[in-house]
Amino acid sequence: MLTPRTHSNVVTKQSRKALRNDATIQERMLWSKLKGSNIGYKFQRQHSIGKYIVDFYCPIKKLIVEIDGIQHGDIEDKKYDTERTEYFEFLGYKVLRFWNNEINTNMDGVMMKIKEGLS
Repeated sequence: MLTPRTHSNVVTKQSRKALRNDATIQERMLWSKLKGSNIGYKFQRQHSIGKYIVDFYCPIKKLIVEIDGIQHGDIEDKKYDTERTEYFEFLGYKVLRFWNNEINTNMDGVMMKIKEGLS
């Protein structure tokens, strides 16, 4: 199976750092639940896979967790998200997507789906 090389060039490192520093409220909320192996598996945030940067990634389980805001609702962004998901799935990753509103109103349900994705 293909394994994409994690990008480590300066631009990507800077981009990942900027994304971590400018995390949305929902990303911060979910990260507080995922960090430090709180659910039994280690997650990374703003991790590069191929040419993409994913919100959260569990390397042992090859699980990607993405949080989508309102900007992901238009046709072009949906197409882009679909292409990303298909790329990751082709490489053997599992992708879970959650809307900001799910993080805000149903964190327990989100965590339950993530735990299911890890099993």
